[in-house]
Amino acid sequence: MLTIRDVAKSYASAEGPVPVLTGISLDLAAGESLALTGDSGSGKSTLLHLVAGLDHADSGQIRVAGQALAGLDDAGLARVRRERIGLVFQQFNLIPSLDVAANLAFQARLAGRHDRDWSRALAEALGLAPLLRRYPEQLSGGQQQRVAIGRALAARPGLILADEPTGNLDEATGDAVLTLMLDLVTKSGASLLMVTHSARLAARLDRRLHLRAGQLAVPE
Repeated sequence: MLTIRDVAKSYASAEGPVPVLTGISLDLAAGESLALTGDSGSGKSTLLHLVAGLDHADSGQIRVAGQALAGLDDAGLARVRRERIGLVFQQFNLIPSLDVAANLAFQARLAGRHDRDWSRALAEALGLAPLLRRYPEQLSGGQQQRVAIGRALAARPGLILADEPTGNLDEATGDAVLTLMLDLVTKSGASLLMVTHSARLAARLDRRLHLRAGQLAVPE
């Protein structure tokens, strides 16, 4: 589902280029979950943004479901995100003017794959069925994150990218939300690449990799 080969990324500074990622390679199979850990500033979110086509690698190759991202224009990258990828961020990123039902359906409608039965099943599984007419400002943080997870899964993408998805939640709520996400990812057959600073949460996924000094290693 995801192939990364020799990816490098640097950012400009007054002193010259600052390398963030150097020669990153990994594979993520269909239906597999992978946790990416590392210290703050190690490049975890940068790698996730490259996979999502939100930024461009300096070199190397990234393929999502066989589609190479290099060379795609903005419209092509947006199409890959719309059709192949579900995004879950720490900040929820719900649309304030849409109620829960419309937020859940938003990504699926963009992809032309809105399925009422699947959306209803997601709402039930995430405990959102009684909240469908509420707006984001009327929800707790845990409820908002459950909506964000449902939105990401509604279009049945092959790859879910989650950046610290429980980072704004207390431990108990975060654990419950992660349990729901892992269960739904398994049921949908999607692959999951999750960035987290928590070794405890990372241990719940199929595999773990640690990012240090721009390179990946298996954690000890």
